[in-house]
Amino acid sequence: MIRGLVRRRGHAMASLALVLAAACGGEGNARITVPMGASMRIAADSLEAAGVIRSARAFRLYAKLTGRDRSIKAGTYLLDRADSWNEIIKALVEGRGIVLAVTIPEGWDLRTIIPVLADTMKVSPAALDSATRDTALIRRLGVPTPTLEGYLFPETYLIPEGSGPLPIVRRLVAEFERRWKPEWDEQLQKLGMTRHQVITLASIVEKEARVATERPTISAVYHNRLKRGMLLQADPTIQYALGKHTARVLYRDLEVKSPYNTYQNVGLPPGPIASPGSASIEAALFPADVPFLYFVAHPDGHHEFRTTFSEHNEAVRKMRALRRQGTRQ
Repeated sequence: MIRGLVRRRGHAMASLALVLAAACGGEGNARITVPMGASMRIAADSLEAAGVIRSARAFRLYAKLTGRDRSIKAGTYLLDRADSWNEIIKALVEGRGIVLAVTIPEGWDLRTIIPVLADTMKVSPAALDSATRDTALIRRLGVPTPTLEGYLFPETYLIPEGSGPLPIVRRLVAEFERRWKPEWDEQLQKLGMTRHQVITLASIVEKEARVATERPTISAVYHNRLKRGMLLQADPTIQYALGKHTARVLYRDLEVKSPYNTYQNVGLPPGPIASPGSASIEAALFPADVPFLYFVAHPDGHHEFRTTFSEHNEAVRKMRALRRQGTRQ
């Protein structure tokens, strides 16, 4: 009698599992991680918690009934909640849907981005560099420079394992295009600037700003200097021209021969010097309404803003004194 009840209960659970197998967990994608050596129980619990399946217990039984409960591959998966249980198990068994996470911080340039992408995605740095020079992408964006510097949007990405260099670059560029707001095009008209010019300015703002609230004011300084035909004299452009980061830009560095040297060339450099985030792009588009033409950095990273050259020189003297005092301490 008891054995009969157990058999009937087992048949009922099997039937329930087969019915639920055709059901969807929900909508959208879910990210789950299957640790190395994890059992189907652990994977099923993660799937249920992420809303990919409705019943971890029934899912485990379905996997067992189909003979695929002991052969799942470890990794981070991006799964569609609308997939059937058969599709989910197939992904876990075959390792389909495994993604690699890579973070591109604001203010990184291609020299920094390419090695990180290459190492994470296991692709050739040279092939990635070539992908950033893809002429079709460059034409689509209307970029007048030979690379996509500034257009690989800073973000944390989940990229399918095994992706090639060009699809990787396309993914980052697509994020830039997604983040660009249509209403910003109207502001370009008001400023009399192209999108490329704004992204170039935004990249300088990104490199200069250490305090988020200062971005619109830093942007205003450069807009004001551009209107007056003044040299921008932006130290980050010197570092970009030198091809390396330096703790401080020295007087001898200002002699570097490069179209990116804004101490020698009037106007914006030919293109971005890094990838700006949305906040810096917005600051470049909507500068603060201030008259400042100069700024100097405090040792802690915030800036003093001034309107006249004499005021600026006085601020520089004070900052140098503070730095000397800090060095002695």
